[in-house]
Amino acid sequence: MSRRTQRLNRAIQQEISRILEKDINDPRLSGLISITGVLLSEDLRHVRVYVSVLGDEEARTQALKGFAAASGFIKKEVATNLRMRHAPDFAFEYDDSIERGTEVLQIMEDLNRSP
Repeated sequence: MSRRTQRLNRAIQQEISRILEKDINDPRLSGLISITGVLLSEDLRHVRVYVSVLGDEEARTQALKGFAAASGFIKKEVATNLRMRHAPDFAFEYDDSIERGTEVLQIMEDLNRSP
């Protein structure tokens, strides 16, 4: 991955977080949502955004539906605010790495407690 792509990944992640916080009024996207990662394709045409949602399965599916509905707005805002020549297409995916990490920590704690 080139340095330019890495910088754009970080900038897009920060911009989407800012947009979620300030500009989007969709109630499906009002919960505790974190943008855990962004992966921009080498041709800069596609962005895969990994999101983590606090809540149950229903909250996750609703958040992903909210992102699908807001993807056009997010695309326009990111391209405008980052002054990108071409607006990339966004795909939002659920990232369960935080939950897997807490499960591993729980297993480690259980192992330490057992005699």
